[in-house]
Amino acid sequence: MEWNDEGIILGVRRHGESAAIVELLTREHGRHLGMVRGGASSRLRPLLQPGNSVLAVWRARLDEHLGYYQLEGTRLRAATMLASSHAVYGVTHLASLARLLPERDPHQEIYEMLEHTLDDFDDVGRAAAYLIRFELAMLAELGFGLDLSTCAATGTTSDLIYVSPKSGGAVSRTAGEPWRDKLLRLPAFLRDEDGATGWSGEDLRDGFDLTGRFLLRNVLEPRGQGHSDARDGFINAVARAMARVAIP
Repeated sequence: MEWNDEGIILGVRRHGESAAIVELLTREHGRHLGMVRGGASSRLRPLLQPGNSVLAVWRARLDEHLGYYQLEGTRLRAATMLASSHAVYGVTHLASLARLLPERDPHQEIYEMLEHTLDDFDDVGRAAAYLIRFELAMLAELGFGLDLSTCAATGTTSDLIYVSPKSGGAVSRTAGEPWRDKLLRLPAFLRDEDGATGWSGEDLRDGFDLTGRFLLRNVLEPRGQGHSDARDGFINAVARAMARVAIP
């Protein structure tokens, strides 16, 4: 068995004295493990870092075997990311989200979104907005998507500023006013098609509260899991960075 694919490194663990088991999210073959001979060496260590993009050749005698990877770097982001705390936490959290996907099951849209998110991680606010949208995309991919396009109460598509914590549907200002203390806030940037403009620190906090609630209830708690420490670390790093910017 052999295939070639693009991949993003999610994690690496040492195997024996010199090899490493590398976990990739690949475009065509989903989340996939493979062994790299000499992967623990100083020569390969800069390549085998979470967040790096690679071209992968996977070989095994049978499809169900672990198999071996031959990897070639295409975009080595890790060296730059290690310089900022929000990026270190963010890459770790993104990898933990990708691990919610079943192994060897392709999810091309998630792959492309992960690649896009990692490519624009220098700006802390933009990174946070993209990560929130990635969490929304993961909810949809796992069968728990939120309907933020129309009001769950009236069917209107304008002035949507709330989200029902029960149904996950958007609620308009008028329909939600009597229950606004019980509804979640829908930040404006999540109603924008590109999802990458017009956010504030409060918008980002509301976005993480929104996605965090539904991820925990619908995905993590049924698996006996909670939010990763990296998610909290990322949110705190973003808050500190934005507070520094706000200081005159």
